[in-house]
Amino acid sequence: MGERVLTHHAVAQHSDFTERRCTARRVPDHGDLLARVRLRGGREVTVLNISPAGALFEGESRLLPGRHIDVHVTTRHGRVLARARVVRAWVHHLAADAVGYRSGVAFEVPIDIGAHA
Repeated sequence: MGERVLTHHAVAQHSDFTERRCTARRVPDHGDLLARVRLRGGREVTVLNISPAGALFEGESRLLPGRHIDVHVTTRHGRVLARARVVRAWVHHLAADAVGYRSGVAFEVPIDIGAHA
């Protein structure tokens, strides 16, 4: 499968870069079930990268750092409601009619992100 894995070397741009992630993240393929997840309130977000411990989301939902959220994730074992804490968030895209956000979240309990069809 053509999935990409982000490693320390792939994300490090400077010699003073400190890797804080506990596990390697992967970028879901377009058709991967993990490429999109739904927040408990019903809004869908795009998954830019994900690991068992956390993820980076992009979407129109403003998620505030420090808040806890519930995320519906579809794994190879079915749909899971995962509790997560927003650890960072920022405005990624700004236009006259829309604002796009990116949010880094940490899952409270590791989730299975095994390969999907």
